[in-house]
Amino acid sequence: MSTARENWGSRFGFIMAAAGSAVGIGNIWRFPYTTGTNGGGAFLLIYLAIVIGFGLSVAIAEMLVGRAAQRNPVGAFRALGGGAWPLVGFGGVLTGFVILSFYIVVAGWTLAYIGFMASGSIDTTDPERLSQVFSGFVADPLRPILYSGVFMALTAWIVVGGIAKGIERWNKILMPALFVILLVLVLRSVTLDGAAEGLAFFLKPDFGAVTAGTFYAAIAQAFFSLSIGMGTLLTYGSYLSKQEHLPKATLTVAMIDTGVAVLAGLMIMPAVFAFGFDPSAGPGLTFVTLPAVFASMPFGAVFGVLFFTLLAIAALTSAVSILEPMVSYVVDEHRFSRRKTVIVASLICFALGVPASLSFGIWSGFTIGGRTWFDLVDFLANNIMLPLGGLFTALFVGWAWKRAAYELSNEGALKLPWTPVWLFVLRFLAPLGILWIMASALFA
Repeated sequence: MSTARENWGSRFGFIMAAAGSAVGIGNIWRFPYTTGTNGGGAFLLIYLAIVIGFGLSVAIAEMLVGRAAQRNPVGAFRALGGGAWPLVGFGGVLTGFVILSFYIVVAGWTLAYIGFMASGSIDTTDPERLSQVFSGFVADPLRPILYSGVFMALTAWIVVGGIAKGIERWNKILMPALFVILLVLVLRSVTLDGAAEGLAFFLKPDFGAVTAGTFYAAIAQAFFSLSIGMGTLLTYGSYLSKQEHLPKATLTVAMIDTGVAVLAGLMIMPAVFAFGFDPSAGPGLTFVTLPAVFASMPFGAVFGVLFFTLLAIAALTSAVSILEPMVSYVVDEHRFSRRKTVIVASLICFALGVPASLSFGIWSGFTIGGRTWFDLVDFLANNIMLPLGGLFTALFVGWAWKRAAYELSNEGALKLPWTPVWLFVLRFLAPLGILWIMASALFA
């Protein structure tokens, strides 16, 4: 039997919490370097088309399932579909474990860089020196694990507080602050000497660089960034009032998410070219390029500490949203206490994060299918598990759940003339697109 569920304190609180789930490391760390490795502006256009074309439709569908059932991922599919459909919910919970195991590793790096910026140990624009600092740190067998442990503990502390006193409270303050800091850093980055080349690379499409890999990288980024396929949107939707205008709320979240991702690209790519970095340098762009930008600015250390603090908090709000579906499932379905559930789930995630961290150092030679452990779980989560979750959610809402359109309209209270288009996307376009992209990723 399900326990009574909390509700969001306000619509603004829900929007900020859902945006906090979507806006995180995926936007500021992953999006710029994924764009850089996939042809710049052409990737940006493809990414936006995927978000609008079916990412938004699947996000609405997932959140709608949660709101209608007022339950966790497993309980929601059991209540609305029965049969084997609860396995989709189980898949979302499992995906969260996998993602959080490597997410806390990268998030731990942001905590470390707060200290690096504050101490002045990376106060240089020398790319070789900054690369050495980054490579040396991530290869250390102990320090990154300790930082990931601290980050996991912070995540657990917030989730223990529940919806109103934990998740909502943090997001209502910190998301607007992150947005303001990003704008300041974008303005500084685009005024650097040589920034124009980076802007052209980021915004001017080069369709000659587009391959099949560009498309599946775009959909993987869209699913990762929008938090589709891991039960996060479903769980957050379960705390919503049934009177909420769900399409508008989801569109707002998607716009905030995409806007921050684009701002992150405008912040990083001009600086990449201004300082002579390789735009396809990978995840080091955030941890190598930005310190160089800060070193060139008046009061750069202050901006650097502030940025990495806010980046860590953005990562924290996302990590909270990934942990919550696991906790919600155990608390709802098995009547365990929230505190004990959070502790056990967090310890499991932390343990799974250890080999991910060691992949950059002493375990870098250990590979499976040519991938380190970190690269393997990253690939599995973003190219298989998240798309599968989105695929089955689209199929469920589009075909199996006959009341979906009625629930979307708030039981007839809203006039939504585009509902047939939404259902068509869920029934045909999204499944076909997701299957094609998954096949491209597996056989590339």
